[in-house]
Amino acid sequence: MKNMTDFPSQAPLLEVTGLETAFEIDGELYNAVDGVSFNVKPKQVLGVVGESGCGKSVMSLSIMQLLPKGIGKIRNGQITFNGQSLEKLDDKKMNKIRGKDIGMIFQEPMTSLNPVFTIGFQLAESLHNHFKLSKKEARGKVIELLDQVGISRPERVVDEYPHQLSGGMRQRVMIAMAIACKPKLLIADEPTTALDVTVQAQILELLQGLQETNDMAIILITHDLGVVAETCHEVLVMYAGEVVERADVVTLFENPKHPYTELLMRSIPRLDEEEEKLASIEGIVPSLKNMPRQGCKFVDRCPKAMEECRTITPRLSENLPGHEVRCLLYETSWNREGMSAK
Repeated sequence: MKNMTDFPSQAPLLEVTGLETAFEIDGELYNAVDGVSFNVKPKQVLGVVGESGCGKSVMSLSIMQLLPKGIGKIRNGQITFNGQSLEKLDDKKMNKIRGKDIGMIFQEPMTSLNPVFTIGFQLAESLHNHFKLSKKEARGKVIELLDQVGISRPERVVDEYPHQLSGGMRQRVMIAMAIACKPKLLIADEPTTALDVTVQAQILELLQGLQETNDMAIILITHDLGVVAETCHEVLVMYAGEVVERADVVTLFENPKHPYTELLMRSIPRLDEEEEKLASIEGIVPSLKNMPRQGCKFVDRCPKAMEECRTITPRLSENLPGHEVRCLLYETSWNREGMSAK
């Protein structure tokens, strides 16, 4: 586990404040990301965890301004990168930032890579967008990138197509594409999904090495807490579009506070507790149309739910220095008359 004391006084590279991202369904807007705030400092690795449908990927697409047009929109909040507000930039200005300053690894490399173009052509495209390189220079750089991410015979792979590569190799190509311009921030959205355990370990080791070599900050989106423990400095736990807990990785694993986080922790197999039954979380994340309008969004699945949890909306508040949790169990400023927390 990594320590947050490495970043005591650094100014944030990325600041997200009160982010609300909504999708239009049947003519109404529903928040998929609801009031999320966090920051990432240079060289920091921030883990974002939660089940599918918690808003992790939508949050990352909001930062990159890649929401589906006409359906998704940022309703509120600020996204500031290196002192520049991103949420109101047009595509032309964002294209100068995407790839060059902020790179992204998407979930499914087979759907992210174009099947009709060679690996070399697709990797060179990003380089041509941001640098004035000749075809020969771009090809040489692409081969160098493929070698850097651990692909054997890069001189041949550069002329191959995505379907000719294994899942692990395609993921390495996506990483090469994301780091081609040496971005200051890399967003990795489930970078090890659908890969076998050995390849997962290789990809994580590769990301760690690249982060240290290139001095990148990383936002690592995952549902795998084991990955978080290995790679991250700080963790956001998301549920139903909200941050329900935030702490440095050591604190979160040693002292989880939110009932949702506790259940996630208990669902991890442990070698020293072979006989203990793994915990499961009953039910599913509510759909956008069925999201509770008041109270705690986790109430129907929470083993510690109180009557007040259905009527009082908990705030994300600091329980201990640097440790925030959204739960009435740790709030002292609410009353028992069914009113909202103060």
